[in-house]
Amino acid sequence: MTSTAPSALQGHDAEDQPPSWPQRMRRFGHSPRPVTGLRERLVPPYTRPSERLWAVLGVSPARAERIVRWSAWGGPLLVALVAGLLRFWHLGSPKAVIFDETYYAKDAWALINQGYEGSWPKDIDKSILKDPSSVPVPTDPGYVVHPPVGKWVIGLGEHLFGFNPFGWRFMVALLGTLSVLMLCRIGRRLFRSTFLGCLAGGLLAVDGLHYVMSRTALLDLVLMFFVLAAFGCLLIDRDWARGRLAAALPVDAEGVLRPDAGVARTLRLGWRPWRLAAGVMLGLAFATKWNGLYILTAFAIMAVLWDVGARRTAGAVRPYAAVVRRDILPAFVSTVPVAIGTYIVSWTGWIVTDKGYFRNWAATAGQGGSFTWLPDWLRSLWHYETEVYSFHVNLTSGHTYQSNPWSWIVLGRPVSYFYEDPAAGTDGCPASTAGKCAREVLAIGTPLLWWTGAFALCYVLWRWFFRRDWRAGAIACAVAAGWAPWFLYQERTIFLFYAVVFVPFLCLAVAMLIGAIVGPPGSDERRRTVGAVGAGVLVLLIVWNFIYFWPLYTGTAIPLDSWRSRMWLDTWV
Repeated sequence: MTSTAPSALQGHDAEDQPPSWPQRMRRFGHSPRPVTGLRERLVPPYTRPSERLWAVLGVSPARAERIVRWSAWGGPLLVALVAGLLRFWHLGSPKAVIFDETYYAKDAWALINQGYEGSWPKDIDKSILKDPSSVPVPTDPGYVVHPPVGKWVIGLGEHLFGFNPFGWRFMVALLGTLSVLMLCRIGRRLFRSTFLGCLAGGLLAVDGLHYVMSRTALLDLVLMFFVLAAFGCLLIDRDWARGRLAAALPVDAEGVLRPDAGVARTLRLGWRPWRLAAGVMLGLAFATKWNGLYILTAFAIMAVLWDVGARRTAGAVRPYAAVVRRDILPAFVSTVPVAIGTYIVSWTGWIVTDKGYFRNWAATAGQGGSFTWLPDWLRSLWHYETEVYSFHVNLTSGHTYQSNPWSWIVLGRPVSYFYEDPAAGTDGCPASTAGKCAREVLAIGTPLLWWTGAFALCYVLWRWFFRRDWRAGAIACAVAAGWAPWFLYQERTIFLFYAVVFVPFLCLAVAMLIGAIVGPPGSDERRRTVGAVGAGVLVLLIVWNFIYFWPLYTGTAIPLDSWRSRMWLDTWV
């Protein structure tokens, strides 16, 4: 008995064949993912608005091209301009030494005048506000528990504009504005979308915690700036390294880039200036506050994993071995030693003087021991650092506004920097007010932004674990680096405003979530329309929420009932 089935099947036309798996799924709205070439996977192109959008807007192709080209910088600069106007508006108000400005503003003034912090008399703040020229800089050294870079930054503003609230807040406001510009550009590079980059920067511009910290002479905003700058440098370095790999890989006869195990395994990437710049930025972060050291560690590991991913994509069979052989040593030298060197250089003012706190410890109380071959200044600095570390880990005294890091993401306990209750007709309180007003500067994030951020972080983790989206992994790493270390010190006195270091990355997470709400490229018109409306409503609500809490961010006098209506949670009072 012979079978005729095979020959019969061979004679059938293609349309007589049973539908394939993807063909069946298309009946239910499934569309297969487009195949991405190797070059696009190594260095993805930037997304562009659809031609249909320009046609609807009545924009010619030539003009559309100019708009796209100029928007890469024009959009971020416009967002930064708005952020700067908000941050510099009445920057000297309230005319007071608020919260920990009582430490850092005075330490900064001493640093720029004599190179080391002085021991200031108690109750000197009123004299400084009244007539700073009549207050001498104390020559006796003061015991300080944070490295000097943040205070040097604050001191530069005081050098330019005087020892007054505007002067000691100026540089912090400038860095806050520049951080919005940086986040727009970082988000653009991360998402390959000018729109999502500007959206992330716009969200940072209207975040209440970032806004308040940009108008207060504390160290945490300065730390955030250097951390964000380091992240941006590493992101540029990632693109640069992958571009080198793409340029070295072979191209077939049809002009298609092909992976090559030999090139991916052996190619030396050479001098990487942006990674070196990241090392300097991380050193400046560490030299502002010590928790920058945790971020240095996390970012260094993240950058190495990026190299692993690049070599794997280029065709390396054993990418980890290739990275260990070619990249790990240069990566280490470009970050860790550079950061430590930057940290030590930041102490130059203390090193060159003989009056700084503990400056002469090695020559007096520290004589003897097994490290006497080291320079006295280095031994004295090491002793100073051990004393400061002991102070930080044993700081457990209670504070009215302390909070547990578990509560930060939901804004469980904000920090009141300044509060007054002026009577009607005084200090901006309207004369028609029945009773008193409230003037407060409250360090709290824009609630709707942060509560959306909690969901956005879940979305980011989902994309990282289940979609292997490196962008989500980078955002999660940066948030964890700024947040997770505080869980190790839950007995220590800590505050919500420490969270400002990861606020930019929270905004990136929200921007990524909003991008998913709008819909991926290739979605049908109905999906895009519904998504755009939903995303637009969410963004407008966040902006409204910032405007609603504006009086609490700026110390604007409002009737007491209006102030109470903004205390959404009992723990905010």
